[in-house]
Amino acid sequence: MSENLKTIKELADELGVSKQNLQYHVKFLPTKKRQKNESGIVVLNIEEQMFISGRIKKNKAKDINDETKKGQKNINDETKKRQKNNDVFAFNNHLLKEIIDLKEVNKQLLESQKQTQNLLDQQQRLALQDKKLLEEYKAEINDLKALKMPSQETEFKHLDNQYKDEVNALKEKLENLQEQIKDQKRIEEQEKPRKWWGLWRK
Repeated sequence: MSENLKTIKELADELGVSKQNLQYHVKFLPTKKRQKNESGIVVLNIEEQMFISGRIKKNKAKDINDETKKGQKNINDETKKRQKNNDVFAFNNHLLKEIIDLKEVNKQLLESQKQTQNLLDQQQRLALQDKKLLEEYKAEINDLKALKMPSQETEFKHLDNQYKDEVNALKEKLENLQEQIKDQKRIEEQEKPRKWWGLWRK
């Protein structure tokens, strides 16, 4: 019978727990009266040992389960954190791409504006040149008419008609040039929406 009796320290060493831990579980034994050996040290019988051993193993299992849950929670938290970081990274990349696209759109708009301004400047220069030539021809015609030489009336009429033809040709040339510029502007206006649409669809 005495072989089955163990001191609190012996049972604690056997179960791999501290003496204080085992003493805590001794408080929950159904019987309050404790046996003692010849040295006056409290000893536990087999039933008491099994009771305490069961409680300790149950607590260990609970601790393991708690640690497992805690570890799983940490993993889940880390996964959520990583996913959040990935989402932020993806959003930043999306914003960066939009900024690049907007810069490209702005660049093309500036280039188109520059080309349109060049065409307008060219049109103004040509209009001034044509106006100057027209005024010169008119001045020459008026000078010739002012001479009023009867002997050369036929020649003056011929020159007058020639100048008129040249003036009309210049007018026609100016009108054609203005029409070409209008056509070019219409083509550019038609291309603008497609450029914008094409860029936003990338």
